[in-house]
Amino acid sequence: MYELLADPRTWESLATLTVLEVVLGIDNVLFLSIVSGQLPKAQQPRARGIGLTIALAMRVVLLTAIAWVMSLSTPFVTIMGEGISWRDVILGLGGLFLIYKGTTEIHVLMAGEEEFEHKAVKSFMAVIVQIGLFDLVFSLDSVITAVGMAEHLYVMIAAIVLAMILMFVASGPVSKFIEENPTVKMLGLSFLLLIGIALVADAAHFHIPRGYLYFAVAFSALVEAFNQFASRKKRRKNRSH
Repeated sequence: MYELLADPRTWESLATLTVLEVVLGIDNVLFLSIVSGQLPKAQQPRARGIGLTIALAMRVVLLTAIAWVMSLSTPFVTIMGEGISWRDVILGLGGLFLIYKGTTEIHVLMAGEEEFEHKAVKSFMAVIVQIGLFDLVFSLDSVITAVGMAEHLYVMIAAIVLAMILMFVASGPVSKFIEENPTVKMLGLSFLLLIGIALVADAAHFHIPRGYLYFAVAFSALVEAFNQFASRKKRRKNRSH
């Protein structure tokens, strides 16, 4: 253990993997913020905390069973010349779930405030189940990424724990900002749709580089930030008159 801590490569791997896990966890924070927003405000922090705890537990369990996780990428059936693995099945179902969730929430948001208020009231357990299903899908990619970036199990677990702590700190402000800005919520739901489509494409062995998706989202977020700034400036100007 001392040799591991004294090795500079250990700390380099830890820092790199932590940053990567945080970037990959943006989807997680976004989904948590949107889904927990369906609960009363008093229950939202608890739902986010439970959701991130489930995500952390799943990742650690999957890391300790890494041989089984890697075996999920082995095809178990061939359809039209393409090998289908359990990883493909899980990613495909997860992608369809995100597409369904994003589409229904966009419909509710566009239907008007009254229907949105009616739709927003959901049971605490229903929200936690949705978060758990989402975490299962993204834990697979997170763990496979961790295995490719680091050699030691302790480093992988430490990086995931640090990333989860950072995401927990960020989840509160992100949730509040999304709830206060409907246009940002629409942008977030559109991002979930994009991720869902990318997962279904991955399941069909058509890989869409995540860099393209993140660039599109970052550009859209920048445009939205300009819109928010312009709107606030206009409101201040109107109040001054």
